[in-house]
Amino acid sequence: MPHTVRLPYGALPVLLALLLVLAGAGPVRAGDRPAVELSSSQAGTGGSITVSGTGWRPRALLTLLVCGQAEPKRGVTGGTNSCANTDGRAVTTGADGRFRRELPVVEPPVPCPCVVHVATVTGAGAEADAALRVAGHAVEPLPADAAGGRLSLLADTRLRGSGGLLTWFGSPPARTLVVTVGNVGTSPVKNPVFQVGTSHGVFAPEWQDQRWRGTIRPGGRARIELPVELGAGAHGDYTVSLKYGGKVLAEHPWGVGRPWGVTLFWALVLLVVPAALFRAALAVIDHTRPRRPGHAARPARRPRLPVARRAPAARPWFAPDSDRPGPRRP
Repeated sequence: MPHTVRLPYGALPVLLALLLVLAGAGPVRAGDRPAVELSSSQAGTGGSITVSGTGWRPRALLTLLVCGQAEPKRGVTGGTNSCANTDGRAVTTGADGRFRRELPVVEPPVPCPCVVHVATVTGAGAEADAALRVAGHAVEPLPADAAGGRLSLLADTRLRGSGGLLTWFGSPPARTLVVTVGNVGTSPVKNPVFQVGTSHGVFAPEWQDQRWRGTIRPGGRARIELPVELGAGAHGDYTVSLKYGGKVLAEHPWGVGRPWGVTLFWALVLLVVPAALFRAALAVIDHTRPRRPGHAARPARRPRLPVARRAPAARPWFAPDSDRPGPRRP
């Protein structure tokens, strides 16, 4: 006789919910990779398109840019200098990692092929591109020498260097970003141009192009050292990012101490300057104060000491023998 297992009445909804969660786990993981879609793959300058995305980190701040000299497979080869940065837009993803935003269509500073480049501003780096044809904008082929060369990060990044006395007094903090990259492509990479960016808080990184002199052959590796510098008086938590070919290769935190020497300097100024002004004001007042007539300075008189009275001459307690009375005779 078969054995029948009976479940409590209240356990049936819980079991169904668990099955639904397990059944939906696969599709959610498959769609975790960020993706971007455009309402139209072609638009003219002055118009706008709708950019939507899925698979992004929840509550993440993203930037949307129209970039030239780029393809979705290769990314933005010229970095953000190839993008229309002043006409970009920002958007925050929802709890499900989706977003939807209107983006004006403008001509990038370099020829097409063009893309809509979407990248995270803070947190873990993520980016995605969607091809866009800007009507009326010039089109030029991408450089062929970079087609087969691709760089990948092989070791953790680090910042070399430390602050000094000048930094303590507000001098620009400077470090050296050290990374080890490898060429995972099929052609050598000669004199690659990296982009080093520094960001503070929720602000987008400020990128600077830096060329590394050398050649990385296919399958080879190289140690890259690039200088990083902040503005004078900078302090707080910063993030140093390294980008190549439109892809963020590495990010490294950088905690910059407060320049207490500047604070000490201004504290001394606030103490010394008022004291000096006060003394100068007293001197001016004393010099310009009117004096009363006949109040000329008189020579100081010496204090007279009290004259001691002459004491009467002391008489001796004895007298000469002639004057001394003798004993009385009977």
